Amino acid sequence: MSKDMDIKALFIGDKAENGEEYKELLNKMVCEHLGWRENYVPSDMEAIRVEDKETPRYKATREHMLEVLEEVGQRMRAGSIPWHSAGRYWGQMNAETLMPSLLAYNYAMLWNPNNVALESSMATSQMEAEVGQDFAELFSLEDGWGHITADGSIANLEGLWYARCIKSIPLAVKEVLPDKVLGKSEWELLNMSVEEILSLIETLSDEELDKVKAASSRSGKHIQELGKWLVPQTKHYSWVKALDICGVGLDQMVAVPVQENYRMDTKALETKIRELADKKIPILGVVAVVGTTEEGQIDSVHEVAALRERLRKEGIYFYLHVDAAYGGYARSIFLNEAGEFIPYEKLEAFFSEHEVFNYPVTIDKDVYEGFKAISEAESITVDPHKMGYVPYAAGGIAIKHKAMRNVISYFAPYVFEKSVKAPDMLGAYILEGSKAGATAAAVWTAHRVLPLNVTGYGQLIGASIEAAQRFRDYLGRLTFTVKGKIIEVHPLNHPDFNMVDWVFKEQGCKDLKAINELNEKMFDYSSYMEGDVYTERFITSHTTFTQADYGDSPIKFVERMGLELDQWQKEKQVTLLRAAIMTPYLTDDKIFDFYTTAISKAMEAKLNEIIE
Repeated sequence: MSKDMDIKALFIGDKAENGEEYKELLNKMVCEHLGWRENYVPSDMEAIRVEDKETPRYKATREHMLEVLEEVGQRMRAGSIPWHSAGRYWGQMNAETLMPSLLAYNYAMLWNPNNVALESSMATSQMEAEVGQDFAELFSLEDGWGHITADGSIANLEGLWYARCIKSIPLAVKEVLPDKVLGKSEWELLNMSVEEILSLIETLSDEELDKVKAASSRSGKHIQELGKWLVPQTKHYSWVKALDICGVGLDQMVAVPVQENYRMDTKALETKIRELADKKIPILGVVAVVGTTEEGQIDSVHEVAALRERLRKEGIYFYLHVDAAYGGYARSIFLNEAGEFIPYEKLEAFFSEHEVFNYPVTIDKDVYEGFKAISEAESITVDPHKMGYVPYAAGGIAIKHKAMRNVISYFAPYVFEKSVKAPDMLGAYILEGSKAGATAAAVWTAHRVLPLNVTGYGQLIGASIEAAQRFRDYLGRLTFTVKGKIIEVHPLNHPDFNMVDWVFKEQGCKDLKAINELNEKMFDYSSYMEGDVYTERFITSHTTFTQADYGDSPIKFVERMGLELDQWQKEKQVTLLRAAIMTPYLTDDKIFDFYTTAISKAMEAKLNEIIE
């Protein structure tokens, strides 16, 4: 038997091919729970008696409940997209979710555990502790720790919270315990590394640490002195909210230009940091993105980490956060069963051994190095409800050093210091309050069924990367003849991950405004905020690259479409259709050919409706 997974056994299926197994397992788990209720202190009196069920009010209430549930069913059937489809849905980051995670979520939900209160979540808090360890191991954080969050936005906010609090500690020490930092200038204090700050904290007594934390950024002091927060132009919108909520402020955000491949320009990053340092403006932190949500690109994290090491020797230091909400799980594709990161020159043989790809797939060396260098970050966002293929809501965060928690904790560390076997009281260390234990059960189950290495998640994520590259190649060869006009398809760029963006363009058209209007109409005809979606073959999403958000990085793409530079300068934006290709089924030649043929016909039909 192969040590690698057959991912087709782990989903309900596009046509509910594993539906009977799902029903059987769900029924078994529900029966187990009902039996648990029935047999808990068997001699206890029943709260709902037979005679209660015979009253008019009971019957009327039950009937009303059934009517409401029928409406729920009607609304869900009429107002849901076929995200489970092998090839009808080409849009947002929605995909078939893992059957074992659905089962675990449904099962744990019956107990309604609250993972911020250990006494009400003994089982699922243990699971979350183990998931946090999984995150640390996925990113090769030997001293790391992690936990589940509501989503990536909360995880990003938490990452900024860590950076703000930790970077403010040296200034707070100078205020309340000046002898501890005697001889250090304010500039030196603002450029201490996280490891240096943690070492400083270790010299403090519990009472001294409480005084320092009270004088840190949580007091509202020092925040504006901590410096700028640098993000690529391809940042997720949650960073704007995080800067607002954390009190750092939007004025402290600096957008770093991206290159024409939509990865952060690390040379521009260095230039900006040096410009700020020359003015004695410190850098609070830098964000690198692993899996941009509009383009699917992987920032060169290794270059950012190398830049930090060079600057550290010059007395300049910044906190590094990697926003891998979308792409983080893909690191598993480079890990063997021992959790070792495979050398790049051995990747081809490694993928061949594990039968990861059935189609020629290119993984750029910079992409590989970017994933590898995630381990250099102080904090990392990762979302199980994206590439973990588990139900919403499940974000996650991992930190490089467990001791970082003591800076943001509102409780004495010794009170809550626990091991994975005796789970931490999460409320001491996280932004959220009550949180669903069912989510932890879903993620834990996914990680146990599909290990976070090439034999498990590597198989699943490899399938999505393969499908994306294959679909992009297919689009690049596609043209339509509609009412005597030839319509070309222009894919954006070679995707680093599994996002594919493209533009429909009438052959010979030199007007960017007209091209944008065509693609806006195509989106309007291919997205369904309301109305009947059930018979639609092609459903997609879209995005707009504006000069305000992207600078001039789209110029090369606009020119590849055959347009002059002045068109970009005039319109300052380009509209593209966008699809996260997360389906696990399109590595099968017959399935790929069936769906691409079908959606091509659907695209042509929509173009016939749109084009005059």
